[in-house]
Amino acid sequence: MLSLPVETSIVVNERLQELVKLFKDRKDRAKERMVDPDESDDESPSEKKVDEEKAEEEVTIYEFMGYKFPVPQFKMPQIPDWLRVILEYRFPSSIDPFTDLIYVVWLFFVTLAWNWNVWLIPVRCTFPYQTPENIHWWLLMDYFCDGIYIVDIFVMQPRLQFVRGGDIVCDKEAMRDNYRQTERFKMDVISLFPLDLLYFFTGVKSLLRFPRLLKYNAFFEFNDRLEAVMSKAYIYRVIRTSAYLLYSLHCNACIFYWGSDYEGLGSTKWVYNGKGNSYIRCYYFAVKTLITIGGLPDPTTVFEIVFQMLNYFVGVFAFSIMIGQMRDVFGAATAGEAYYRHCVDSTVKYMSSYKIPREVQNRVKIWYDYTWKSQGMLDEQELLIQLPDKMRLDIAADVNYSIVSKVALFQGCDRQMIFDMLKRLKSVVYLPGDFVCKKGEIGREMYIIKAGEVQVVGGPDGMTVFVTLRAGSVFGEISLLAGGGGNRRTANVKAHGFANLFILDKKDLAEILVHYPESQKLLRKKAKKMLTKDKKPTDEKDQAKDTGEVIPQRPETPKLFKAALEVGTGQTFAKLKEAYKGATLEVFISPVKPETHCTIFGCSRQKIGIEKQSWRFL
Repeated sequence: MLSLPVETSIVVNERLQELVKLFKDRKDRAKERMVDPDESDDESPSEKKVDEEKAEEEVTIYEFMGYKFPVPQFKMPQIPDWLRVILEYRFPSSIDPFTDLIYVVWLFFVTLAWNWNVWLIPVRCTFPYQTPENIHWWLLMDYFCDGIYIVDIFVMQPRLQFVRGGDIVCDKEAMRDNYRQTERFKMDVISLFPLDLLYFFTGVKSLLRFPRLLKYNAFFEFNDRLEAVMSKAYIYRVIRTSAYLLYSLHCNACIFYWGSDYEGLGSTKWVYNGKGNSYIRCYYFAVKTLITIGGLPDPTTVFEIVFQMLNYFVGVFAFSIMIGQMRDVFGAATAGEAYYRHCVDSTVKYMSSYKIPREVQNRVKIWYDYTWKSQGMLDEQELLIQLPDKMRLDIAADVNYSIVSKVALFQGCDRQMIFDMLKRLKSVVYLPGDFVCKKGEIGREMYIIKAGEVQVVGGPDGMTVFVTLRAGSVFGEISLLAGGGGNRRTANVKAHGFANLFILDKKDLAEILVHYPESQKLLRKKAKKMLTKDKKPTDEKDQAKDTGEVIPQRPETPKLFKAALEVGTGQTFAKLKEAYKGATLEVFISPVKPETHCTIFGCSRQKIGIEKQSWRFL
């Protein structure tokens, strides 16, 4: 009969074999499904039957007067993706005027309609370009632009979100009421005042469309929204300022033709003589007048003299304003570069006054040039200092979080602590050959490579490259938390080429960790572990610890102690030792406590059974 442990072992082995077989069967079934994923069950219909059903679905049987006619079904062609997007589009119930691109596009069409009226109403009032033969085309474009005005008033503007009491309002009724209470609504309604009804009495006079010019708010709003979207807004500002100048010349050309027609075409040398293209000739006169080029015929009549005087006065005034605006636009566009030039000139002047070596001056100039070309600025923090902390944090998270989150030292720390740390990172550019840190220096910063490469060098000549660190690598992180002498640099690190590094100061990290004690404990624990791992054993004790032995070897018994035992106890003690070498370590207390005298040590002790401690020195 088998014992209980043996029976238990047999049952366990049988159960394990059964489990292994079940797992193996499941693996085989899964492998078969992977090899033939389209394999169908026995109960599924055959492929032939499926094809017959599809054929029956594609053909419809019609019966007429006892005869059956198979008529194939025609499937609709597949709709293209771009057309499906248009058909499935749903107009939004509310529009954010600051972020929705659809509103900027709509303002573009409204601005085109407004410019149609602004540029062509003066032309149609003065030049003979509107004739009975083409009047229907002019009216078609006029009312098309009016339709854009109407859609803007009844569809777009009542859907614009607004801020009330710090909250963004998206309610339809509230948005509609808010638009009706604005000055813009009043101007929009006046701009559509139907003076066109007077066409039945006066004929088609373009001057009656003058109220359409009052929708100027859409033009200026479009300028603001477009500049906010563009990355280089100064280009549009230059184009817009140039358009202002061209429009002033356009209006002056129209007024000159009207004056010439009032005096009589070709009546004097000063007026337009009626030859050539009337608009081009009058525009040429306006350019020479407003820009005060001169070379024009002298006016003869009082009307011509007054007209020319006003032309010169307005021309000088308007042209000076345009030149000033153009200067401001270019000045704002090149403000950053002007600041860069000023910094370079000031630095060069400072180095020259103190007679800095030419080699150092050249390296400083190279640093300025590379920093400006790579970043477009000298200090990123200057641009963000005016933003609130929340926006600065959002920008820093988008730029730097992907790099910092990969640092092993900060993994497992509080996420908010990492966000606070992102705002303290500083970007620094190192030139080729510059030492980022040297061996033996006190480490006060951690470095994160943003772009470029750095090399860890050493050796007898200090030029041996041990390792090359590239973008995304981190070094110097232990120095942020190590205390005492552990924060000294252990190697030389220099830039291989142009290297852009993020620097985190030890003081900044300490200020952050005050608010995150749990993260501080975790970081200190990781830093201590890194230091212990990198530390080399210096003596035999450290080497013994590094061997990884679970039970260390017992030290050898001193020879003097062995001789004393042999003299004092003789063979009896030796036999006792041999008898208990193979004995168990269980403590046995003898019921009798005899006394023994130790002649070697000159003391009297009690022998308590067979204690382990009495054999410790063996």
